[in-house]
Amino acid sequence: MDYITDPRRIEEKSMAIIAPHIAGLALAPADAAIYARIIHAAGDPDYARLIRVHPQAAQAAARALKAGCDIFCDVEMVRTGINRRRLAEHGGAAHCLIADDGVAAAARAAGITRAMAAMRAFGPRLHGAVVAIGNAPTALFELLKIMAATDIRPAAIVGVPVGFVGAAEAKDLLAATSPAPYITVAGTKGGSAIAAAAVNAILYLQD
Repeated sequence: MDYITDPRRIEEKSMAIIAPHIAGLALAPADAAIYARIIHAAGDPDYARLIRVHPQAAQAAARALKAGCDIFCDVEMVRTGINRRRLAEHGGAAHCLIADDGVAAAARAAGITRAMAAMRAFGPRLHGAVVAIGNAPTALFELLKIMAATDIRPAAIVGVPVGFVGAAEAKDLLAATSPAPYITVAGTKGGSAIAAAAVNAILYLQD
């Protein structure tokens, strides 16, 4: 069996296969890049009808990342998936506190998830940053709660938690109420790879 072994050709062919699935959506070039990266990461063209990109999200995130902002993640899988070399070129770094002992203790004391406690621990550092949530709906709910109660405003939010309990509801609430621009995926689909893909799409636009 013949198959492609050159990484660049594999990616080029993948993007060519994806292109017809988003061609009729009248997307701005930056948004089209986000759609393509997400679909590529998922291996699922059905995402084309589920992705939601706020009109200001790509521009706001790109501007913040180019200025050297940090990225705050709900889980290590998101942080690991982000192209940290590209991020570091502009002076930024990716952070995750899900395994932090202090966050774990705070979660136990408050009777909440570690993902929620991590968002609280990030606190004011979230302002002007990019937040990437790919796993925990509770992290997204907590972020929305923080924004509703304070003046903290991330530059952009990638909110794509996956699952059957709270994920769709958290993303619906993000789209309906977020004072910050966002990228999300309707319904139960999503995940860490999807969050990282959306962030990387924006980082790759920095060329």
